[in-house]
Amino acid sequence: MKLVSDSLKPYLEREPLAAFFLGISSGFPYALIGATLTTRLAQDGIDKKTVTAFTLAVLVYNLKMLWAWVVDGVRLPLLHRLGQRVSWLLFSGALVIAAVIHLGVVDPAASLEATVMAALLAGLAGATFDIVIDAYRIETLRPDQLGVGSGMCQYGWRIGAAAAGGLALVVAERHGWAMGYLACAAFALPAMVTALWLGEPARHGVVLEKQALAAIWQSISGPFVEFMQRAGAWLVLAFILVHKIGDTLASLTFRLLFNDLGYTNDEIAIYDVGFGFWAFLVGIFIGGILYSRMGLRHSVMLALWLMGISNLSFALLAAAGHSNWGMAAAIGFENLASGYGGVVVVAYFSALCNLRFTAAQYALISAAASIIGRILTGTTAGGLIQSMGYVNFYVLTTVVSLPGILLFWLMIRRGLLDAALGSAGSKA
Repeated sequence: MKLVSDSLKPYLEREPLAAFFLGISSGFPYALIGATLTTRLAQDGIDKKTVTAFTLAVLVYNLKMLWAWVVDGVRLPLLHRLGQRVSWLLFSGALVIAAVIHLGVVDPAASLEATVMAALLAGLAGATFDIVIDAYRIETLRPDQLGVGSGMCQYGWRIGAAAAGGLALVVAERHGWAMGYLACAAFALPAMVTALWLGEPARHGVVLEKQALAAIWQSISGPFVEFMQRAGAWLVLAFILVHKIGDTLASLTFRLLFNDLGYTNDEIAIYDVGFGFWAFLVGIFIGGILYSRMGLRHSVMLALWLMGISNLSFALLAAAGHSNWGMAAAIGFENLASGYGGVVVVAYFSALCNLRFTAAQYALISAAASIIGRILTGTTAGGLIQSMGYVNFYVLTTVVSLPGILLFWLMIRRGLLDAALGSAGSKA
């Protein structure tokens, strides 16, 4: 019993608990403009190429490093008295609530242009919310809490995404999509309340005191310049860019597969959202255990292999056809691998940040991690599925995961995992 108690104690500390609630709010906008919007458009009879093109709305998340410096350096009128991070959490949370409600009101069948604009606005608001949440999480956690904190944030992210996605489907089935999105807007509140409860993070760096052009340019260029001056920075950046291509390319097309296999909203809610949620939680738990026993390099390498191979399960599902057991197995394996990988990879990426540029650098890292996959999904995924079929498509997504594994192996061989870490991963 003492062993169990000691294992659970780090998860019950104030900072990791805060990371959990931050994750809840971080996950729900992405789910609503990703998988949920895909289902909504498919049910409205929109063709596959147009549906997959809508995934470009989540590409806004990959561009967030362009304005992340604003979150680090610009003070909000009146609200800034609550603190830089707290004020931005409240402001961006309010933007997300408004954008989600607007996305629910628009009718894709009446105007695709209006739906595109609403999706982009929701993506912009959600990405800004993410910038602040990530910075707040990293600066709140101590270096020794980064692993536990990333796990708790992943727990929260999955709960927020799954609960919002499931709630939207269930409510939309009975009361329409506008009510579904309206109900989900409340998921922005956990992060906003957490910021008011916990206050400004102790490790938050100094914000810009002057808004002169030179100071503003330093806030924009400084995060990138500092990162690229580290040992092996180019190899680390290459790994960040390519390690998740296959996983992103596959995951943003699952709802198309489910729709073509004839799954109902309730079946998707039960197996994809519900069963997948629990599999993800198990993966996070396993990730926490193996991370502490295997260390960073081995645990991340295992995660890369699992995330690549998990795509093959959807090739098997596509070949088998409509099968609830098959869907549960494929979703279970994919979410188990994603949950495990999320703990170790997010902890590593968080440790790469310099606390002077937390928001900007983590925005750069997290955006770079999936930008190529999202571009390929939005521009080619629908066409690839139509030309080569689902089975060959998911086999392809497994093959394109191999360059990331090779690059991480090179990083290990050259001793760059520790050499490239930032001050967020240092106890000093």
